[in-house]
Amino acid sequence: MDNNIPIDYSKKANWYQIPQITKKVDTFYIYATEYIMGSFEEGAPDYATLDNAEMLEGVKVEYRDHASAFAEATNVFLPYYRQSGLKFAGKVFEKTGNADGAFIGMPLNDIIAALDYYFAHCNGGRPFILAGHSQGSAMALLLLKTYFKDHPEYYARMVAAYTIGYSVTDEYLAANPHLKFATGECDTGVIVAWNTEGPRNVETNAHNLVVLPKTRSINPLNWKLDETYAPASLNLGSVMLDEVTGEPEIGDVGADAQINLARGVVVTNAKVPPVPEDVAKASAAFFGADGRHAYDYMYYFNNIKENANKRVAAYLSKQ
Repeated sequence: MDNNIPIDYSKKANWYQIPQITKKVDTFYIYATEYIMGSFEEGAPDYATLDNAEMLEGVKVEYRDHASAFAEATNVFLPYYRQSGLKFAGKVFEKTGNADGAFIGMPLNDIIAALDYYFAHCNGGRPFILAGHSQGSAMALLLLKTYFKDHPEYYARMVAAYTIGYSVTDEYLAANPHLKFATGECDTGVIVAWNTEGPRNVETNAHNLVVLPKTRSINPLNWKLDETYAPASLNLGSVMLDEVTGEPEIGDVGADAQINLARGVVVTNAKVPPVPEDVAKASAAFFGADGRHAYDYMYYFNNIKENANKRVAAYLSKQ
């Protein structure tokens, strides 16, 4: 496929999921960077092709562990797109201090084409949640300041934007006064976001690709913006993998949450699941030795599910 030709989203094969419509609200979910280890191989392209095996497998897992949190309250739509590899995103960050340049262009153009198709042929005028993680959240933030500003008729139906795992900075919000950051657990038309880190990242001021200066987080357990500590007893359930079967289950990993306002992140003492050494090394290089980027959704899965239900109910109650 020519990189300059948009993807044809009328073809079902270019979507991970076009759901049956059983709910009054949709979610349009943009997946995170799943082209990771392969992007470091000799001669690997900067962007994944639509048939990239690592990405396709990663999307399947991400739907299960992230996007399905919205499936109880909404119809979840999830398009494939040609995304930046982690290596290229890191290079762009090194040059510019921000990874957005790796996502502007082909990845963003693909998602815009998917949104155009979705609103023209799938949405049917329903309210929707815009959601993503990491690279997906970065693109959601780019879309909020461009695409949705240019399409106020769509933006008016947005229940909330969950841009988890990327930075929503003071500068971004000041430059886009039509956007508002969440202030509680039930407000609508707002951005809901946080980046999760362990204590050592904060103590050492560790490099983290997704944590920019003067960024904001909301606490996913108590839905406050201040440093009020939320104990793990408020956690309704985390996604964890069974150590024997490797299958996901809902359990308790001690995922508490407290915002560190100086760094703009959610700090947790949750257990870190064992991962392969090469994955751990790559993660530490990009997200810090105590980064918890991969678990932004998994640690707080059932709280996100409950919150999506509450925001949807709040939005529908106004109709």
